[in-house]
Amino acid sequence: MTEILKCPKCSQGNSYFDGTSYVCPDCFYEWSGEDSEIAAVSRDSNGEELQDGDSVTVIKDLKVKGSSIVIKRGTKVKSIRLTDNPEEVDCKIDGSGIVLKTCFLKK
Repeated sequence: MTEILKCPKCSQGNSYFDGTSYVCPDCFYEWSGEDSEIAAVSRDSNGEELQDGDSVTVIKDLKVKGSSIVIKRGTKVKSIRLTDNPEEVDCKIDGSGIVLKTCFLKK
Protein backbone atom coordinates (compact mmCIF):
# COMPACT_ATOMS: atom_id res chain seq x y z
CA MET A 1 0.00 0.00 0.00
CA THR A 2 1.35 3.45 -0.87
CA GLU A 3 1.90 6.16 1.68
CA ILE A 4 -0.46 9.15 1.51
CA LEU A 5 1.55 12.34 1.10
CA LYS A 6 0.52 15.92 1.81
CA CYS A 7 0.19 18.08 -1.26
CA PRO A 8 3.32 20.23 -1.64
CA LYS A 9 1.21 23.08 -3.04
CA CYS A 10 -1.73 23.37 -0.61
CA SER A 11 -0.54 21.12 2.29
CA GLN A 12 -3.79 19.12 2.39
CA GLY A 13 -3.57 15.42 3.28
CA ASN A 14 -6.21 14.25 0.79
CA SER A 15 -3.81 13.25 -2.00
CA TYR A 16 -4.00 9.85 -3.68
CA PHE A 17 -1.79 7.81 -5.99
CA ASP A 18 -3.34 7.20 -9.42
CA GLY A 19 -0.78 4.68 -10.64
CA THR A 20 1.72 7.09 -12.16
CA SER A 21 1.67 10.18 -9.92
CA TYR A 22 0.12 11.68 -6.81
CA VAL A 23 -2.96 13.89 -7.26
CA CYS A 24 -4.45 16.45 -4.88
CA PRO A 25 -8.25 16.66 -5.29
CA ASP A 26 -8.34 20.03 -3.48
CA CYS A 27 -6.02 22.05 -5.76
CA PHE A 28 -5.65 19.56 -8.66
CA TYR A 29 -1.85 19.57 -8.39
CA GLU A 30 -0.07 16.43 -9.66
CA TRP A 31 3.46 15.33 -8.69
CA SER A 32 5.62 12.26 -8.48
CA GLY A 33 6.59 11.22 -4.95
CA GLU A 34 10.21 12.27 -5.49
CA ASP A 35 9.56 15.79 -6.81
CA SER A 36 10.68 18.61 -4.59
CA GLU A 37 10.01 21.39 -7.07
CA ILE A 38 7.68 23.24 -4.68
CA ALA A 39 9.09 23.90 -1.23
CA ALA A 40 6.80 23.64 1.77
CA VAL A 41 5.12 26.99 2.32
CA SER A 42 3.47 28.17 5.52
CA ARG A 43 -0.17 29.10 4.93
CA ASP A 44 -2.83 30.48 7.25
CA SER A 45 -6.35 29.06 7.67
CA ASN A 46 -7.51 30.87 4.51
CA GLY A 47 -4.61 29.64 2.39
CA GLU A 48 -2.68 32.94 2.39
CA GLU A 49 1.10 32.55 2.35
CA LEU A 50 2.80 33.60 5.59
CA GLN A 51 6.16 35.41 5.74
CA ASP A 52 8.56 36.26 8.58
CA GLY A 53 7.39 39.44 10.33
CA ASP A 54 3.72 39.17 9.32
CA SER A 55 0.94 40.12 11.71
CA VAL A 56 -1.80 37.53 12.18
CA THR A 57 -5.02 37.09 14.16
CA VAL A 58 -6.01 34.03 16.20
CA ILE A 59 -9.33 32.59 14.93
CA LYS A 60 -10.16 30.31 17.87
CA ASP A 61 -9.69 30.29 21.66
CA LEU A 62 -6.54 28.24 22.29
CA LYS A 63 -5.46 26.62 25.56
CA VAL A 64 -1.68 26.71 26.06
CA LYS A 65 -0.31 23.30 27.04
CA GLY A 66 1.38 23.22 30.42
CA SER A 67 -0.22 26.41 31.73
CA SER A 68 -3.57 27.94 32.55
CA ILE A 69 -3.23 30.61 29.85
CA VAL A 70 -5.92 30.85 27.16
CA ILE A 71 -5.22 32.81 23.99
CA LYS A 72 -8.53 34.44 23.09
CA ARG A 73 -10.02 34.54 19.61
CA GLY A 74 -9.19 37.84 17.87
CA THR A 75 -5.79 38.24 19.56
CA LYS A 76 -3.39 40.05 17.20
CA VAL A 77 0.08 38.56 16.98
CA LYS A 78 2.81 40.75 15.49
CA SER A 79 6.16 39.74 13.98
CA ILE A 80 5.72 35.99 13.59
CA ARG A 81 8.75 33.85 12.72
CA LEU A 82 8.48 30.83 10.45
CA THR A 83 9.85 27.51 11.71
CA ASP A 84 11.22 24.44 9.93
CA ASN A 85 7.72 22.95 10.12
CA PRO A 86 5.43 24.79 7.65
CA GLU A 87 2.42 24.08 9.91
CA GLU A 88 3.84 26.07 12.86
CA VAL A 89 4.98 29.64 13.55
CA ASP A 90 6.94 31.03 16.47
CA CYS A 91 5.73 34.23 18.16
CA LYS A 92 5.51 36.16 21.41
CA ILE A 93 2.24 36.76 23.20
CA ASP A 94 2.33 38.78 26.43
CA GLY A 95 6.12 38.34 26.57
CA SER A 96 5.98 34.54 26.36
CA GLY A 97 7.47 32.68 23.40
CA ILE A 98 4.79 30.41 21.93
CA VAL A 99 4.54 28.13 18.88
CA LEU A 100 1.16 28.30 17.15
CA LYS A 101 -0.36 26.07 14.47
CA THR A 102 -1.01 27.97 11.24
CA CYS A 103 -4.49 26.43 10.92
CA PHE A 104 -5.62 28.66 13.84
CA LEU A 105 -4.30 31.90 12.31
CA LYS A 106 -5.44 34.32 9.61
CA LYS A 107 -3.44 37.09 7.99
